[in-house]
Amino acid sequence: MELSYQSTRGGETGVTASQAILKGLADDGGLFMPTFIPKLDKTMEELAGMTYQETAYEVMKLFLTDYTEEELKNCIARAYDSKFDTGEIAPLAKADGAYFLELYHGSTIAFKDMALSILPHLMITAAKKNQVKNKIVVLTATSGDTGKAAMAGFADVEGTAIIVFYPKDGVSRIQELQMVTQKGDNTHVVAIHGNFDDAQTGVKKIFGDKAFAAELAEKGCQLSSANSINIGRLVPQVVYYVYAYAKLLEAGEIEAGEQINVTVPTGNFGNILAAYLAKEMGVPVKTLICASNENKVLYDFFRTGTYDRNRDFILTTSPSMDILISSNLERLIYLSAGCDAKANAALMKELSDKGSYTVTEEMRGFMKDFLGGFASEEENRATIKKIFEDTGYLIDTHTGVAASVYNHYKEETKDPAKTVIASTASPYKFSGSVLEAIDGVRPEEDEFAIVDRLAELSGVAIPQAVEEIRTAPVRHTAECGIDQMQATVAGILSV
Repeated sequence: MELSYQSTRGGETGVTASQAILKGLADDGGLFMPTFIPKLDKTMEELAGMTYQETAYEVMKLFLTDYTEEELKNCIARAYDSKFDTGEIAPLAKADGAYFLELYHGSTIAFKDMALSILPHLMITAAKKNQVKNKIVVLTATSGDTGKAAMAGFADVEGTAIIVFYPKDGVSRIQELQMVTQKGDNTHVVAIHGNFDDAQTGVKKIFGDKAFAAELAEKGCQLSSANSINIGRLVPQVVYYVYAYAKLLEAGEIEAGEQINVTVPTGNFGNILAAYLAKEMGVPVKTLICASNENKVLYDFFRTGTYDRNRDFILTTSPSMDILISSNLERLIYLSAGCDAKANAALMKELSDKGSYTVTEEMRGFMKDFLGGFASEEENRATIKKIFEDTGYLIDTHTGVAASVYNHYKEETKDPAKTVIASTASPYKFSGSVLEAIDGVRPEEDEFAIVDRLAELSGVAIPQAVEEIRTAPVRHTAECGIDQMQATVAGILSV
């Protein structure tokens, strides 16, 4: 059976992988999903001896079926190279009774690098395959990490431009500095007066405006997305869960076929959905533990079956998870509805109109392998401090949420299964909050004085990505209101 892609809302079918990557979002506002989830054609024992790059090929070839072997291997080689500060790309660290999968060794010290290092290469290859002559304009909303990682990937890539919207005062100072100092003549960063959900909704609205798309086409431009709604973001994320299991097997930490749990700090639901796809491909995963911060819309959903974004938006010390509209959850809803696009579209309309929807008991049964948990700000700080004091291992505030939720899970269930925790960012990306957690004092100093103090206290080396922005000039200062986002894009592109 030939694998192709279709919209979760039924408007498009028979789309190739390269076309889905180029488009980002389907014309009907749905997300692209494969017609089936392929099974791994290599055993875990075979995968155990492979490098990250070799594993990436074995996973991605099954999803990206219209890319040739040469094209795909070329994209992988360009993505996973010396930009990463370790040859393992995604090493595992054993600490506090779990295995931390370190996804922050790329150029912007966050897990978004794992997919956004390869997306530009997949996209440019896709443009050539589909004889696209237009400039590809990557339009993205970010809660902090996607923006920088996408710009780093697309900076000065010929035939592309990238525009990033982020919530002013809704990201860490390091995250903001990483974005506003970004080089590249084709990169544009705009702070919006609103939160991440406002930015994400505004970007989706621009994608849905057919008249604006026609105006752009006349100017030789077409929009695409680097957000996790793009299947080209999701597929590369599956790789590191397959790799993690294979490496645990290679190291003798688990037996072949032994089931593990995976805990993921989640806002937009893409990272944990990738773990679910790895499970469906054949990785022996038992429970997918979905860890939320105080914006616990996903925790409430898995507990009750009702998704309800009608609640206060809370700014936390794990800002990349400060999200009330988890876009990628739509893909799981679609699968749980038996790939019934009509049923899924009706639920998404309810979400748009009323801000909530409730799934059926049958759909909840389909999602039984997911378990929601959440951590308060206080619990997060306590977990970061305890792990550091007990083991010397330093984690960031998002990983702290996941570790806290996992500890609750372990206490409640007494589940002995070995567990991988997705460690999604370097502690230096959120240095003030991490320092406060381990030192107990709210830092009042300059951001880089905090970084230096954290290094002194922890003994953990400061990443190059942070050193670079100490003296880098600010290049991007644009701001706009929520209702000015489309006009801002038009202005940047001179439409």
